[in-house]
Amino acid sequence: MTKQTAQIVGHTTLILLSLIFIAPFLFMVSTSLKADTQVFSPHIHWIPQPFQWKNYPEALQYFPFLTYLRNTLILCAGNVIGTVFSAALPAYAFARLQWKGRDALFFVMIATIMLPSQVTLLPVFLLFRALGWTGTFLPLIVPAFFGKAFSIFLLRQFFLGIPQELSDAARIDGCNEWGILWRIILPLAKPALATIALFSFMGTWTDFQGPLIYLHNEKLYTLAIGLNSFLGRHGGEWNLLMAASTVVTIPLIIVFFFAQKTFVEGIALTGRAN
Repeated sequence: MTKQTAQIVGHTTLILLSLIFIAPFLFMVSTSLKADTQVFSPHIHWIPQPFQWKNYPEALQYFPFLTYLRNTLILCAGNVIGTVFSAALPAYAFARLQWKGRDALFFVMIATIMLPSQVTLLPVFLLFRALGWTGTFLPLIVPAFFGKAFSIFLLRQFFLGIPQELSDAARIDGCNEWGILWRIILPLAKPALATIALFSFMGTWTDFQGPLIYLHNEKLYTLAIGLNSFLGRHGGEWNLLMAASTVVTIPLIIVFFFAQKTFVEGIALTGRAN
């Protein structure tokens, strides 16, 4: 098999496999443009006849979309800033500094990734309730500023791939550790920083459990909670539900589309370690 033939076979296989993941999204978009008669038809119609574009404005009128969008963006911004800031400092310490107990503490931190969030759900909730934070955005934003093990791990792996000679040269020039981090390491780590920022954004955008537990006021609901409320109130109108779901999903697709190169680069480079 020639190299060109192998590439054709490989790309064809990947395209066929991608259809498995694309099909549910295409079906959701198709359903969002159908009339009720086509939605409940015994036969699957992939192409709506005719296209019901009015489903989108009607769906968004059923719940305060702009309010939920604002709340979701506030949480996303807070989590992205907190995750990037809190991951950079410990990742630098684990990767570039030599200190007693570093590897043991790093192992303990990695072990927390295997701890399901449901295990700590109750004690964390009781803690936030004692602080009087329930019913606010604080329980959903503040934890991001205390470091996420997975984000720290990704950044550490990337930092390990940066030549140590750069740090040594900066120290010779009189630069301290803070200066090395902010002026040398972080500018070189933009792909990894973008990767953990994208992970944080996507996780916060689609988070349902957190807002469901801590947000009691409907004015503070996020889009995920709004969709669930929509399902409870208008569960029989599947075309409108799919229209609302499509609108909520599109921002994630747009963000990933524009950031996919940086995202893939960050994931690939964080696999290296010296």
